[in-house]
Amino acid sequence: MSSHHKTLLPAAVAAGAQASTLGVMGGGQLGRMFVHAAQRLGYFTAVLDPDVASPAGLVSHVHVQTDYLDEQGLAQMLQRCAAITTEFENVPAGALYTLGAHLPAAPGAEAVAVCQDRAREKRHFEQCGVPCAPHALIETPEQLAGVDAALLPGILKTARLGYDGKGQRRVATRAELALAWDELKRAPCVLERLLPLAFEISVILARNADGELVSLPVQQNLHRDGILAVTQVPAPNVPAGLSAAARDAAGRIAEGLGYVGVLCVEFFVLQDGTLVVNEMAPRPHNSGHYSIDACDVSQFELQVRCMTGLPLVAPRLHSPAVMLNLLGDLWFDADGRERTPDWAAVLALPGAHLHLYGKSSAQRGRKMGHLTLTADTPEAARATALRAAERLGLPAF
Repeated sequence: MSSHHKTLLPAAVAAGAQASTLGVMGGGQLGRMFVHAAQRLGYFTAVLDPDVASPAGLVSHVHVQTDYLDEQGLAQMLQRCAAITTEFENVPAGALYTLGAHLPAAPGAEAVAVCQDRAREKRHFEQCGVPCAPHALIETPEQLAGVDAALLPGILKTARLGYDGKGQRRVATRAELALAWDELKRAPCVLERLLPLAFEISVILARNADGELVSLPVQQNLHRDGILAVTQVPAPNVPAGLSAAARDAAGRIAEGLGYVGVLCVEFFVLQDGTLVVNEMAPRPHNSGHYSIDACDVSQFELQVRCMTGLPLVAPRLHSPAVMLNLLGDLWFDADGRERTPDWAAVLALPGAHLHLYGKSSAQRGRKMGHLTLTADTPEAARATALRAAERLGLPAF
């Protein structure tokens, strides 16, 4: 860990490009926004992603276009970079173990490996004293047959490689559970009891190698079909005590992992006001995108600071904000014909900040961009966001 303590200075004052090149595994929109933040601070960047048109690769100084486990690609990253991070949790942990053996990695491979496995993740939550939904691991027909009836109705989730609602099935009976497990090809799964949710929140924190920790304001999130649709900050239904409890729980989870980097922890708030942890992501998160426009330090700048040993400062929310996720569905009319959304109508609204990710084609359910609406008050931000949603044909919230 000692290598983390060396401050990696930007290109303007560093001796040569390698000493100030930051590498990111993955070339999606999170990587793109990380690259922008790193470049703004004067760093060179290198992206490893197999897609020739990856959003991050298109804007980075260097794009290493190989598979994540390709030996030559990893060797290039080792040669070029002074530190490494990841932009999505499904980068093979093996690649991060290889890189982390020689470079400061934020987050480290072990923390990412825990986040990649729902069963390990839930064990970690419990070890940190943070309650999660009652659940059971299902890896064998015997475990399926022995499931406690109290876990139904529930949600069956694949233990690995699930995100944005993928690899999940709602089940109400044992027969539905058996069918769902077959549909998921009998992969190792976790069955979670359905809980009486009031709403969902998230905490995004940054922790450095010295154990210093800062966090963004608590975000309140609305999901549709398992994909984040709306984030509101300040969280409208979260009293100060609940906000403090969520930040404390997220901090314990990070400390228990020895985590270095940006971490998102998602929580359910139940109808009785109880807080239950859902899952975590070892990277910046969709629910923190508003921080680019509404905070004086964004989640992506925090990611750069964690990697480089630059000072961590607590982000300040200077403008209440609402973020709307822009999915590929907006690029199709009611008859399925392709169209361009009416950006002029949206950008005519006060406090509208449009971020499009440079993806080559629109697909339904694919994250194409986000729109952040900032204002002087939470009420004004929400009112403008509702107008933006109406102009784009998005449902109200």
